[in-house]
Amino acid sequence: MQYFKGQKFSYALGEKTYVMGILNITPDSFFDGGKWNDPQIAVAHALEMEKDGADLIDIGAQSTRPGHIELSPEEELNVLKQFLPAVLETVSVPVSVDTFYPEVAKYALEQGAAIVNDVSGIFNEDMAKLVKEYHAGWIVMHSGKSDSDTVVAYPEGVVQDVLDFFDTMQKKCEAFGIQNEQLCYDMGIGFGKSHEDNLALIRDIQKLKSENRALLTALSCKRMVTFETNAEGDDKKYGTIAADTLAIAGGTDFIRVHHVKEAVLAAKMTDALVRRA
Repeated sequence: MQYFKGQKFSYALGEKTYVMGILNITPDSFFDGGKWNDPQIAVAHALEMEKDGADLIDIGAQSTRPGHIELSPEEELNVLKQFLPAVLETVSVPVSVDTFYPEVAKYALEQGAAIVNDVSGIFNEDMAKLVKEYHAGWIVMHSGKSDSDTVVAYPEGVVQDVLDFFDTMQKKCEAFGIQNEQLCYDMGIGFGKSHEDNLALIRDIQKLKSENRALLTALSCKRMVTFETNAEGDDKKYGTIAADTLAIAGGTDFIRVHHVKEAVLAAKMTDALVRRA
């Protein structure tokens, strides 16, 4: 049995699809910015997501939406400190912190967070030291060395580029003393990719999945959904479910979502069809 696991969490791979509930505590996130950026409301929402079946909660104090204004480590920490302790005290599922700053990750891990969800797309030695020291989980995302505003060209195709990135990160982490079971790989939907690139990654997701790698799909309510469906607001959840269903059939282990209840129910049905075959 293969696992994504660390000191404070353990997920057996292949048994079911795990649902990561998104807790944005920013005023400017692309989908629900400002909706949960009050500590009491955020904690209540985290509890609601856990009740609805979330297997982990991902809390983020910095938006990476197109056109976002990047916070400094100090600014991000100031936001996170108002929310993270209360969330950790309240929920019983593992908590990941969405950050690319080692200073922020250090604080989060000291407080009891289990996983660092890092969208930087680079091997940061300072971040690696923290992951190793705390035996934490590390979600590493392919960004194409770009942000959510810039499209990168992939001469050998986006799927091959993502695979090469996964291979490189695994080798660097293992050489650093981080076990592969501490890593979860994210293809980076919407980061440095065209709409067709995003579709190709979901369509060919089975090429990105291997037995010894945990795979996360994070496309919830992103531009690719709006582009194809013209949906806005909560109506984006339908296109999200459709794409996540295909990702599950292709082997993804985790889906990162805004609408937890709907995602959990859809994932259960999909698991029954594809994981018990």
